[in-house]
Amino acid sequence: MPAMPSHPAVIAFDLDGTLVDTAPDLLDTLDIVLNEAGAPPLPREDTRRMIGAGARALVQRGLDAAGIAVDPAAFDRLYDRFLEHYADHIADSSRPFPGLLAALDALEARGHVLAVCTNKLEYLSRLLLDRLDLTSRFKVIAGADTFAVHKPDAGHLIGTVEQAGGMITRAIMVGDSLTDVLTARNAGVPVIVVPFGYTETPAEELGGDAFIGHYDLLPETVDRLLAGE
Repeated sequence: MPAMPSHPAVIAFDLDGTLVDTAPDLLDTLDIVLNEAGAPPLPREDTRRMIGAGARALVQRGLDAAGIAVDPAAFDRLYDRFLEHYADHIADSSRPFPGLLAALDALEARGHVLAVCTNKLEYLSRLLLDRLDLTSRFKVIAGADTFAVHKPDAGHLIGTVEQAGGMITRAIMVGDSLTDVLTARNAGVPVIVVPFGYTETPAEELGGDAFIGHYDLLPETVDRLLAGE
């Protein structure tokens, strides 16, 4: 294991589709909201790709795919219903991806600081991580509403790193989507792409600085990127 650096690196993770497989609970909730709007459930292979831009976007994408147009007041009611149901069932089936916990242990042993940078609302992010007993692993949990901007705006990642006490010049993003890659690019930060998520584009084609197929490979990949390799 490399010697611990004088200034720790911040490893910032996306949440949905990167740390945790949240699709089952998100999409069960979407089905309920669509049913209340008068639409049947949509195929899961279609709705999985709608995840990643936050709950409001997920509800809108679901309505669009179902061919349902609603006025703003009706949309707000459906969105509130989504948040209410999802909060009550946020960890019914959602689980960390295989190898994650061991990878976090290895990164912490190297002296790195761990953070979450997600387009999920902060209170939902904290609730999910609390239910999965993961909150204490992260120094910062920055959601879509934590700052005035959110991914892919660089300010979301920069703010996350700064709140974690790190420097943007010594940070790495880990994510599953084009949004994560763009965020890292905008902030001038290397990005590691994982294939577990919900992107329509194959993860290998997203243009990350590194690609890993399992979390067993994360610690050594972080070592390599921090060394400038």
